[in-house]
Amino acid sequence: MDTKTTNPLTQVPRLDQQLCFALYSTSLAMNKLYRKLLRKLGLTYSQYLVMMVLWEQDEQTVSALGEKLFLDSATLTPLLKRMEQAELIARNRSPEDERQVIISLTPQGKAMSDEAAALPACVLDASGCSLDTVFRLKDELGELRDSLMKNA
Repeated sequence: MDTKTTNPLTQVPRLDQQLCFALYSTSLAMNKLYRKLLRKLGLTYSQYLVMMVLWEQDEQTVSALGEKLFLDSATLTPLLKRMEQAELIARNRSPEDERQVIISLTPQGKAMSDEAAALPACVLDASGCSLDTVFRLKDELGELRDSLMKNA
């Protein structure tokens, strides 16, 4: 018996069999949902992620934000400049180390958290999943991400 034709690990899988495509297409669907939900806040998904980090803890360095969001400064800096122009955040040099830029919420950015608080429930509802399932998926995806990052 020819194992190349029967062993799925030795063949190029079909698109619908690829984990990477399942993750990619799910990410597209999630981003589409968030785009709709965030439109009323005037935020992009990336901006929303920055805001969530700052709502959890205000006044963070660009490098700390980048670590939490898995974004490099070349990606994060233009995003932060647009958010500053929209008066959601302020960017200031650290008095202790002028090489570091501290990102803080403006009053307008802080006030936005109340309206954004409803988003997770909307996403949960749209997912059709139980809260337990969502937490399990999040944990499993976090483990997968961490494993992949070790080998990237």
